[in-house]
Amino acid sequence: MSASSPDINSHDTTQLAATGTPRRAAATFAASLSFEHVERRFGDTFALHDVSLSIAPGEVVCLLGPSGCGKTTLLRLAAGIERPTAGRVLINGQEVAGPSRFVPPEERSVGLMFQDFALFPHLTIIENVAFGLKALPRREAEREARAMLTRVGLAHMSDDYPHILSGGQQQRVALARAIVPRPAVLLMDEPFSGLDVQLRDSMQEETLALLRETRATAMIVTHHPEEAMRLADRIAVLRQGLIVQTGTAEDLYDHPSELFVARLFSEINEIAYRAKAGAIDTPIGRVTAPGVAEGDVAILGLRERGIRVTEPGRGLPGRILHAKFLGDIALLEVGVQGFDAPLRVRTHEGRMRPKGSEVGIEVDVSRALVFPAPAEG
Repeated sequence: MSASSPDINSHDTTQLAATGTPRRAAATFAASLSFEHVERRFGDTFALHDVSLSIAPGEVVCLLGPSGCGKTTLLRLAAGIERPTAGRVLINGQEVAGPSRFVPPEERSVGLMFQDFALFPHLTIIENVAFGLKALPRREAEREARAMLTRVGLAHMSDDYPHILSGGQQQRVALARAIVPRPAVLLMDEPFSGLDVQLRDSMQEETLALLRETRATAMIVTHHPEEAMRLADRIAVLRQGLIVQTGTAEDLYDHPSELFVARLFSEINEIAYRAKAGAIDTPIGRVTAPGVAEGDVAILGLRERGIRVTEPGRGLPGRILHAKFLGDIALLEVGVQGFDAPLRVRTHEGRMRPKGSEVGIEVDVSRALVFPAPAEG
């Protein structure tokens, strides 16, 4: 449901066309959202540790990481559902949570969209959407809600109840309810996780379009890297309560700060080597190993999609040991000269190269990734 403040002026919301044709959603008053050295402890366990992150007005940021890494906890701190153990949360430069101040959720101008949508079963769809507009006169609140339902294509179902809706329709109603009060910040907790793959893609596009129209500041929790890349202006990657890297999708893909980040954004072959004089010697050539001490183990990462399968005589000699058809691409296992274990390769040319084929393997050494070996555990 929405936790938006009622003091946002809603009188200039896009009016409903006589034909019921969807219109653009009205703009919100976007605010910045900042976390300064935030901690959240549960007893002796850190859910978040020294987290600092700033989100600009109108920016869409995704929190990405595995279950239990602290993503939802950070969202709940922004919403005011939980209090930080240390550090500060600021909205538009004003402290809303800190050592000496705590602003309740309903006074933060924050909209919430939960993973399970949390629609009220006893309210009609239009009543669900209008729930956060109680400060407005009833007629005006209904007009605002109906305009937003028109924008998401569900005005014709306004008097129905949530139980008859499909998953995608429920998602649209929940999105409409979160946005209609025009919160300064919109917080979304894995909003697409309950949808099938095809519906998820279309709803991501529709949600992003609505966010752009309203110019809302948004923080979206997800554990799907492709979803984060599709939606976000920037991505913050969390692991074990820490932000390990923040940047655009291109930054994180091209320049991952550690092996954990590289694994999130692509399938990679990982081969261990000992570092010597700041580099590792590999079958594809000598590769620099920044941050790896002399004699320590470094991990060479070769993206499965970055390995080219060519004709025999070009590149390193190889033989296809296994081939699996995956639609547009094939997943190959290739024994390659110089490598102790087969390399996995994703290629569009798999159908033309059956098991047992002799091939050449080419790798752009400048695209190889090298990281210190991760600590055990």
